Amino acid sequence: MSIRIIGGELKGRKLVTVAGKETRPTSNRVRESIFNILGNCVQDACVLDLYAGTGAMGIEALSRGAKWAFFAEGQRAALAALAKNIKSCSLENRTNTIKCNILDNLKILQSHRAAFDLVFIDPPYNQDLIQPTLAHLARSQCLANGARLAVEHSPREPIPENRPEFEVADRRRYGKTLVSFLIYMV
Repeated sequence: MSIRIIGGELKGRKLVTVAGKETRPTSNRVRESIFNILGNCVQDACVLDLYAGTGAMGIEALSRGAKWAFFAEGQRAALAALAKNIKSCSLENRTNTIKCNILDNLKILQSHRAAFDLVFIDPPYNQDLIQPTLAHLARSQCLANGARLAVEHSPREPIPENRPEFEVADRRRYGKTLVSFLIYMV
């Protein structure tokens, strides 16, 4: 699958992908739709890209005016592709990347003292990762009040309704992908 940056200063830049089926990059069409929905929320945002894979979501946000992006990924092959993409886009001074198991916890984010305005969550489908990810994210206390979250997931794995700090603002379906847009309210 070939992926490119769709908008902003890096528009047209091709990104390295990961061989195999372990990493599933967001298609160009779905990514463009997500960013059209987010609109001005991207400008000057501090971005958190969880299950970052190739980093396409965070890099797209930086291309569209986000000021900084933090990438969290657990797979080595994805981290290698992500590092190449950051370097090829000359974004080293606007990014930070960590290898971590997001399901262990996200306390590592507290040490960066950033209040994230925009979060992308794209875990492997149908592995019940959304609930624990949202729980860890809420406990990490790293989100700005009113932060926007775009969660890509299977329609068979809905957003849990027992997380009152996350309000579902919108949902869109793109083939086998459901994207839920949440707002963090404390």
